[in-house]
Amino acid sequence: MIFTKTKIKGVFLIEPEPKKDERGYFQRIYDYNEFKKRDMNFRMVQENQSMSLTKGAIRGIHMQKAPKSEDKLIQCIKGAIFDVIVDLRLGSKTYGKLIGEILYENKKMMYVPKGCAHGFQALEENTIIQYPVSQYYTPNYEMGIRWNDPFFNIKWPVKNVTVSEKDSAWPDFIPHKKMKSKN
Repeated sequence: MIFTKTKIKGVFLIEPEPKKDERGYFQRIYDYNEFKKRDMNFRMVQENQSMSLTKGAIRGIHMQKAPKSEDKLIQCIKGAIFDVIVDLRLGSKTYGKLIGEILYENKKMMYVPKGCAHGFQALEENTIIQYPVSQYYTPNYEMGIRWNDPFFNIKWPVKNVTVSEKDSAWPDFIPHKKMKSKN
């Protein structure tokens, strides 16, 4: 597995190294020891799958606050996504920074550490992502950033968007102000 650092501390682009032959391929997509070598203590407790029917669908940008904060390992298994990660860890050198990466059926993954919010836009119809997490989903600890927050001014690739009511209702982000969850 190839781990590439990003401009956000603790966020990695991970590329499996498939072993191919005439039957297809085999690859590791998770190896605790490889993660631990990079100070990533990622142990999954739940695995989620999300399917977006329409091109332009946006999900997120979410995270869970402590003590229910979670790490995620994002992989697009069908279609393509524009994956967005925002560092919301107060005191982090990369606080308030965001990165966007296109993931498609190339098997690359994004590691999202605790304290970073995650969201994505489907770039194709019927796009599927799969992502194990290190903490069970706890709705009362969920918080988020609105997909069109003016502070971040995210340049979503597809202009015609579909967004849930919940994801459209997050308040404006104010730097260095503690964000509130539903709890």
